[in-house]
Amino acid sequence: MRHVEIIINGKRIKDTIRDDLTLVAYLRDTLGLKGTKNGCGAGDCGACTVLLDGRPVNSCLVFAVEADGRQVVTIEGLSKEGELSDLQRAFIDHGAVQCGYCTPGMILTAEGLLAEKPNLSGDEVRRALAGNLCRCTGYDSIVSAVLDVAAKRKRRL
Repeated sequence: MRHVEIIINGKRIKDTIRDDLTLVAYLRDTLGLKGTKNGCGAGDCGACTVLLDGRPVNSCLVFAVEADGRQVVTIEGLSKEGELSDLQRAFIDHGAVQCGYCTPGMILTAEGLLAEKPNLSGDEVRRALAGNLCRCTGYDSIVSAVLDVAAKRKRRL
């Protein structure tokens, strides 16, 4: 057991957790943040993607204690005051949400990509999302949503 202090979705969490507890299990089972999905458990599907200090990570491959002193953002942390983020809204508007299982991981991966590189090509989006598997949408609508947000954010600058 280890004492940790993690900022999750802007809220400071102090807790004592097992050394072998994965971040995805901590988020879902301890904190009740069910938006982060536990898919393959091996880092292959991307359903469990969260932002750790602004970078997308597979939370099934990260021990929760590794987040001590760091910032974690889950899909729940993107919306503000009950309003969806621009990227969440774009996924809906572009029909990039079907069953929804992969959606949180896709959105967080895209958010990390947009923060790192605001000027994107479709190929760059596809490469960045290669670790996030979707069996429903065919990816084109997802790429369109990300490119749409990139263009709108660029215009706001």
